[in-house]
Amino acid sequence: MIYELSNDLRKKLIPMFDDMDSTIILSCLQGHMGSAWVDDLENPTVAQVTVGIFVFFAGNPNTKIAEELLYNLSDYNLVIVNTDEWKKRIESVHKGSIEKFQRYKFLKNPDHLGKSHIQNLLSPLPEGYELKKIDATIAKEPSLHELSEDFITQFNSIDDFINRGVGFAVLNEGQVVCGATSFSIYDDGIEIEIATHPQHRRKGLATITASALIVDCLNRGIYPSWDGANNESVKLAEKLGYIFKESYDTYFINYIK
Repeated sequence: MIYELSNDLRKKLIPMFDDMDSTIILSCLQGHMGSAWVDDLENPTVAQVTVGIFVFFAGNPNTKIAEELLYNLSDYNLVIVNTDEWKKRIESVHKGSIEKFQRYKFLKNPDHLGKSHIQNLLSPLPEGYELKKIDATIAKEPSLHELSEDFITQFNSIDDFINRGVGFAVLNEGQVVCGATSFSIYDDGIEIEIATHPQHRRKGLATITASALIVDCLNRGIYPSWDGANNESVKLAEKLGYIFKESYDTYFINYIK
């Protein structure tokens, strides 16, 4: 049997996940969002952290409870673990339903993000485009959610996002064509979510929007964490000043209950 941990008990899992170097995990274990599941409320030996489609496992993978947790998934999941034992267990339990690919980590050092350098990237937008901080009106705009379902959905509501999150958007003819937001939040910062409409790419919109978000975070003394999903994301991160750390295995699991 598995149990969901209340917010006030999640911090006890921090040592179990400490070497995974993910601010998304912190956003859950610090009680900001997501859910945490364990085999035992008092002395957990295996645990699952979920924030949106991101799912992390730690502890002992070679138990029946670990298998139960591996089935505690939504329809579409990006599963991340950091031991070969967990990888073997995932590949065994979800054989035929997984796709393994690489994501990309960067060093989390605010000294790498020179504010003057990033402000210089805030060049004028092409004609017809406008950069705006996301307010309640833009947060309700359907084109924002069509661009990425993950811009604000980890928050309890639009008001919750406005109160606790942050984001910037580029609009063209009233439609959001590029956005950069706090996918998740933790005590000392945010995890960035960024997307550009395919028809509006290669115009510098992502660079400008990300720069606006990063400068806003730095001005408020919080860290804008970046985790790359592809080579384009890596190149943009490095352009902004982030320093690549390593690639890591990620499992896309299409789980049909």
